[in-house]
Amino acid sequence: MLSRIFIQNFALIDSLEITLNKGLQVITGETGAGKSIILGALRLILGERADTKSLQNSEAKSIVEAEFSINENFKTFFDENDLDFEHQTVIRRELLPNGKSRAFINDVPVTLETLKLLSSKLIDIHSQFETSNLFDEEYQFRIIDGLSKNKALISVYQKEFSEHKKLVNELENLKKQLSEGNKESDYKAFLLNELLEANLDLIDLEELQSQVKRHENAETITENLSQIFIKLDAEEIGILDSLNDVKGKLSKVADLSHEFTLLNQRFQENFLEFKDILFELQDEAEKMETSPEILAELNQKLNTINLLLLKHNVNSVEELKAIRDEISNEQGSFVELEFRISEIEKKISVSAEQLEKLAKELSANRKKSTPDFVKKIEALLKQLGLEKAKIEVELKDSQNFNPFGKEQIQLMFQANSGFPLKPIQTAISGGERSRVMLSVKKIIAENAELPTLILDEIDTGVSGKVAEEMGNVMREMSENMQLIVITHLAQVAAKGNNNYKVMKADVSGKTQSTILPLNNEEKLQEIAQLLSGSKITEAAISQAKELMK
Repeated sequence: MLSRIFIQNFALIDSLEITLNKGLQVITGETGAGKSIILGALRLILGERADTKSLQNSEAKSIVEAEFSINENFKTFFDENDLDFEHQTVIRRELLPNGKSRAFINDVPVTLETLKLLSSKLIDIHSQFETSNLFDEEYQFRIIDGLSKNKALISVYQKEFSEHKKLVNELENLKKQLSEGNKESDYKAFLLNELLEANLDLIDLEELQSQVKRHENAETITENLSQIFIKLDAEEIGILDSLNDVKGKLSKVADLSHEFTLLNQRFQENFLEFKDILFELQDEAEKMETSPEILAELNQKLNTINLLLLKHNVNSVEELKAIRDEISNEQGSFVELEFRISEIEKKISVSAEQLEKLAKELSANRKKSTPDFVKKIEALLKQLGLEKAKIEVELKDSQNFNPFGKEQIQLMFQANSGFPLKPIQTAISGGERSRVMLSVKKIIAENAELPTLILDEIDTGVSGKVAEEMGNVMREMSENMQLIVITHLAQVAAKGNNNYKVMKADVSGKTQSTILPLNNEEKLQEIAQLLSGSKITEAAISQAKELMK
């Protein structure tokens, strides 16, 4: 339960601390006194968004602390989040002047998500403006699932549903990729075929260009080589014969001096090199071909490569190979994409089967518990003055899975006999809404493990006998949980195990809000004031005493 609240530097609150107890805790106060400010501060403990506009002193930080008395059932949460378990656990939120906020559990810094997770297990705040939740499908499912003991099952289902949605989204993205890829697939296949047919791995562009040039100039090369052979190797007048003669004569004088020996060596080396060049020229001449077919074939290869270089705007065969490999990988990725799509479709099918099974179990539990819900809520509504009210829970099968199974829910309502049941959002009036909401909250409280519930003016729009019965219902609820009620009704205030009053006053020229616990006499005076207004009459005092019995 919520045992202590501390608020500092928040809106009209300079510093406020109040201790709360078990049972029905009733908070009263004039409109504008600051009750909503206290609730706003508590909502920070629930992890709601912080705003620097809430700082009373914009140069100092704001602090909101809520101390809870908890049992061993919460120890698992503390262990899972690496926190020290304390029976008196303090949740603190700090709002700094720069707009940043910090969260703590037992003085250990935590993320806002962790703070939200813990506080959601400890406290629920229902304001008068949230009765429209009653019309929300998610809220209606929560009501029925609480009564159906579906908590664990819905958790398993929603985890599976979340994974199912991820798979469906992934499948859609992959199919989109495949569709976009297929638009260019034929053209890319054509390009790849061109590059493959070019046999790029066997192409040396420089060598190919050299071969083309050689074959194109074959006649010129042959003619010049012939003239070279005549000059070098012709009998009697050829250079080779002359060099041979020089070689012989130089050999005769080589041994006569050291200088001639060196010159002879140099001549011999160059003579051998000269002969080697001559033999290579002869070899090249023998290999020379003047085949037009070979030249045409070489030109075709070169033209193919040049066209590919131009088409792909690159300068080398290596770059063409890179483009070929890239396109090949892309084409291969389409095959891989199709395989992945097939695999995900299988996973979706398996997931859908599991969801179908879970959804049927959820539905069966709901249909089993619905009559009990109807019976309980109609009994409560009768107690609250809606004797003829009827409620029905419509559960209709849905074609698609949703976060709550494979069905839709609709609460049907009828306030007076002789009228048809209609969707609750169209059939309920303001005064009826408060009573239905209280009845729902009571049923939820009976089936939840929530230690503390705060109801903010849920009794708006009722009076007299109905107001007294609402007080009785709240008193019943508080027997199994701590119920904190903010009210303007004397009939409800009279049922409080402990009462508190929020007041506003000028302190040193500044308006300040605070909250004070009321003793029995102060409680009597407060109830009388709620009955008669600012001037408390004897009749109001007498009536207040009757209400407090």
